[in-house]
Amino acid sequence: MKRLLSRLLALVMVVAIGLVGCSNAPGGLSGNYRDDTLMVINTLKTAITLPADAPDKAAIQGDARKLINDFASRYRRDTALLKLSSFTTMRTALNSLAGHYSSYPNRPVPQKMIDRLNTEFSQVESFLKRGN
Repeated sequence: MKRLLSRLLALVMVVAIGLVGCSNAPGGLSGNYRDDTLMVINTLKTAITLPADAPDKAAIQGDARKLINDFASRYRRDTALLKLSSFTTMRTALNSLAGHYSSYPNRPVPQKMIDRLNTEFSQVESFLKRGN
C-alpha cells in the first residue's frame, strides 16, 4: 500500500510540474501580437527614458530584458508574422536594445540609440494601425 501511494504521489507531481512548466504565454504576454507589441513598446520607451540616477533603473532594465526575450521567444517562429513590416522593424529595435543591455549593462542607452529606437517604435505603431 505504501508503494502504491508513493507512485501515485510521484505521478501527481510529474503531472503538476508538466502543466506548470508548459504554459504557453511567457512573461505575461497575451498571445495577441498587436496588443503585446504595443505593450512592449510602451514598457521599453519607459525603460530607455529613465534618468541615470533613477533608484529602480536596474530593476526596470532587467524587466525590459526579460520582456524582450519573452516577446522574441513567443513570436519568432510564427511564420505569418515574419512577412509583416511591423514585426521586422520591431525585431530590429529589440535586437539593438538587447545587444546594448548585454554588452554595456551598466551604461545608459546613448541618445543616438534612443532616437533611433523611438523612430522605429513609431514606425511599428503606424504599421500596426495599417495592419502591417
